[in-house]
Amino acid sequence: MPLPRTATPSAAIDWVPMDDAAFAAWFAQSLPAYAQSHVEDGKWSADEALAKARAEHDALLPQGLATPRHHFRLLRRGDEVLGHVWFAEIDEGGRRGAYVYDIEVRPAVRRQGVARRAFELVEADARALGLAFIGLHVFGPNAGARQLYGRLGFVETNIVMRKEL
Repeated sequence: MPLPRTATPSAAIDWVPMDDAAFAAWFAQSLPAYAQSHVEDGKWSADEALAKARAEHDALLPQGLATPRHHFRLLRRGDEVLGHVWFAEIDEGGRRGAYVYDIEVRPAVRRQGVARRAFELVEADARALGLAFIGLHVFGPNAGARQLYGRLGFVETNIVMRKEL
């Protein structure tokens, strides 16, 4: 069930569901960015990355924007799109939670509290859905995101390490 639009005048940021056009634009930029992250991480080769990214997205989102239990939101200030969030309802360890698959804040508005506000809104939606936790994955080299998540109360639950030879 889609969640209603939530106005956030105190933070001057609106949290609105993506429409079909915004989803199509997100999907078109998300695939190559996700593929490139896995190439930089050393998990996938450049030759296979885009196909693997598409296969993972297709498996997670068989109905695209209408896939049940997946929520796509835009962060807006007036008509300006500040960023987006994709989170899903998951079942893990006998509990229901939210998993943030993707969050992005436009470079021009980074370090202005937009990501912090996005996570406040994810948390509010998760609580409204009766979810018990929020999980996410962050690539190791993304030190800024890791610091933000720590300040927001996230704790590391699994660390994968590698040494190149």
